[in-house]
Amino acid sequence: MSERPSVVTRFAPSPTGSLHIGGARTALFNFLYARHTGGTFLLRVEDTDRERSTADSVQVIFDGLDWLGLNPDAPPVFQFARAPRHRDVVSEMLARGNAFRCYMTPEEAEEAKLVARAEGRALRSPWRDREPPQDGRPFVIRFKTPSDGETVIEDLVRDTVRFPNKDLEDFVLLRTDDTPTYNVAVTIDDHDMGVTHIIRGEEHLSNAGRQTLLYQAMDWAVPTFAHIPLIHGPDGQKLSKRHGAQAVGEFADMGYLPEALRNYLARLGWGHGDDEIFSDADAVAWFDVADVVKAPARLDWAKLNHINNHYIRLADDGRLAELTLKAHRSREAHPPADALERLTAVIPLVKEGAKTIPELADLTIFALKPRPLALDGKTQQILSDPETHGRMVRLAEALNGVKDWTPAGLAEDLKTFAAGEGVGLGKIGPGLRGILSGGAVAPDLASALSALGRDESLGRLKDALFKA
Repeated sequence: MSERPSVVTRFAPSPTGSLHIGGARTALFNFLYARHTGGTFLLRVEDTDRERSTADSVQVIFDGLDWLGLNPDAPPVFQFARAPRHRDVVSEMLARGNAFRCYMTPEEAEEAKLVARAEGRALRSPWRDREPPQDGRPFVIRFKTPSDGETVIEDLVRDTVRFPNKDLEDFVLLRTDDTPTYNVAVTIDDHDMGVTHIIRGEEHLSNAGRQTLLYQAMDWAVPTFAHIPLIHGPDGQKLSKRHGAQAVGEFADMGYLPEALRNYLARLGWGHGDDEIFSDADAVAWFDVADVVKAPARLDWAKLNHINNHYIRLADDGRLAELTLKAHRSREAHPPADALERLTAVIPLVKEGAKTIPELADLTIFALKPRPLALDGKTQQILSDPETHGRMVRLAEALNGVKDWTPAGLAEDLKTFAAGEGVGLGKIGPGLRGILSGGAVAPDLASALSALGRDESLGRLKDALFKA
C-alpha cells in the first residue's frame, strides 16, 4: 500500500500592489494547514504581468509575510522565469491532441463567442480539427475542451462542484506572442512544485474546472481544492479603503501586533468552538481547512481591538517600548535621549488600557514631556489657590523623603499625607496629576510617580510650584 503524499500548500500572490488582508488570510490558512499536517508551505510569485509587477511590490509581499511570521519552507518560485517550461508542456499537449492552433482574429473570436452564448454554450473554435493555413498568419494555442460531459471537483469547502463542459470554452493556453496564460502557468507550476492542496479565495473557483482539465490532459494527479470565502467590510460589502485598511502594512502602521492579526485572521471563516483567543500552537493543532465555512467573513474592528489588547498585555515591555517610541517619532515628536528607558518603565503601568500601539503612545506622552512642562489652564487655576499651592509644596517635601518609590509604596504615602492634611485624595489628585502630566493622559498618581522616577517627579513638582 503506497503512503499518502505529504501535504504541500502554496501561497501565490501577484506582485501588483500591497499584500492585502484577504491574501494574508489565504497565506495564513495555507501555512496553518501545512503545519497542522506536518507538510510544507511554499511561496510562488506570479509575476507574469510585467507592466504591473514591480520589485517594490515583491518586497512588500515578502515584508508583509515576514512581519506576519508566515515564512515559506523553501525559496520563492518566480512564475515568469518558468515560461520556457510552460511552453514545453503546451507543446506536449499539442502532440497529445489536447490542444490546437487557433487562427481566429480577436474580432472573429468575439463574434464566435456571441454566437455560442446565444446557443447556450461556450466558444468552440472552428480550428479545432482544421488543417493550418499556409499564409503564416498569427495564432494562439487553445485547449480542446470536451463538448459534452462535466468536470467535477471535490472542494473541501464548497463540497462537490460540477462544471458542464459545454460551459467551458476552448480557452487560450499560449497567446500570439508565445506567452502563457494564467490557467496553464498556474497548473504547471502547482504540479512541478508538488502542491497537493490548493487553498485560495473563492474568486478562483471558476478556474478550477479548466485547471482540472489540464491536469487530466497531462495524466497528472489533480490536487485537492479548497476555495475559501471572501472577507467583507463591517457593512457586509466588499472590503475597500473606506473600511479603514486593506493592506497588511496598514494594519502594522495602525498599531496591531502580528500575533494578534494572525489570531484574528484565523477566525475569519474558521473557528474552534467558542475560542476567540488562542496561541499559534493551538491554531496549528486545531486548524483544518475542511472546517472553513462557506459564508463570507466580516471584518469586525471591535473584535480585532479586543484581541490586540490581549496581546499587548502579554507582550514584552521592552518590545512595546520600541514600538511605542517609533509611534512617537512618526508624529514628528522629538523624544528625550532616555525615552526608551522612560517608556520601558511606564508601559507596564498603562498597557492594560491600550488597544493599539498609537493608543499606547497616547498613554505615555506624559512620561516623555521635556521640563519644564507647560501646565494646562486647569492646573494653573488649581495651583493659583494659595491653600492648594501650600499643600503641594508640603507634598513635594514629603515625597522627597519617600524611600519605597514603587506604586504600592507611593500609594500608601499619598494616603498618609492626605490624612495628615485632613483632606481626601480628591484635594490632592487634580493638582498633582496636572503637575506630573502637563494635562496629558496619565495613569493613577502612584503609578505616574513611579513611572517617572524620583528625580523627574520631584523636578516637575519643583518647576511647577516655583512657577506658580
